[in-house]
Parts: sequence; C-alpha cells; structure tokens
Amino acid sequence: MGGQGAVSRIFAGHNRISAQALTSVAKVAAAEVLSVPSTQVRVSWSDDAGALALSVSSPMGAPSLSEVCRNSDRIAQSGGSILNRATAAKASILARVEWLTGSQLSRVDVRISGLLVREGGRVL
Repeated sequence: MGGQGAVSRIFAGHNRISAQALTSVAKVAAAEVLSVPSTQVRVSWSDDAGALALSVSSPMGAPSLSEVCRNSDRIAQSGGSILNRATAAKASILARVEWLTGSQLSRVDVRISGLLVREGGRVL
C-alpha cells in the first residue's frame, strides 16, 4: 500500500559519505571540468576552520598551438586562457561536488600540473 505518505516519511538516523567516496566524486568532477581522465587527477581534503576544503592537482585538456594558430577563435571556444579556465574550474568543481554529495565545501584550490594537448576534438 505505501501511498504518498510512505514516500515523504522522514527516517531517523545519519547519512555519511566516506572519505573514499568523497574523493572518488571529487576526482570525477574535476576530471570532467578539466577535460582529462580521472586517473590524472589528484585530490586531497583538509580542515578549513572546521569546514571541508578540497585541493585538486591535475593537468588540463587544451587545444594544440598549431590548432590555435589555424583557428584563433579556438581559445575562446575552449573557455579562454589557462588561468581563466582554472579559475572557473574552482566554482564548477565546488558546485558539482556539493550537489552530488550533499557536503558543504568552504573552498576548492586548483593546481594545474600540466596540459594534455589534443588535436581536433572539443576541449570542454
């Protein structure tokens, strides 16, 4: 029978997400935002005055210089300069991790460790 009341019933107890699960979600979120495989992404967590802070170290996907020379609009199409994309990545990663895990992060620090150059194809 269930009905509508069963769906909206609130259950007592706790929901917890393990550090390993948080780390996996953060790696995948960062990989998508930075256009790299998740195996290339390193994340770590720290306490930020009682809040949760995320540090990401990863390469970033980028068009090749020869492609940029052939098509000068390519930089704008890929999201701008490396610095602009890294800055925008912080907010995107924070929003995705918070939405997927329900955790609240105080900040996300991004360190770009290199570039994964791609000929053709789209860099997100």
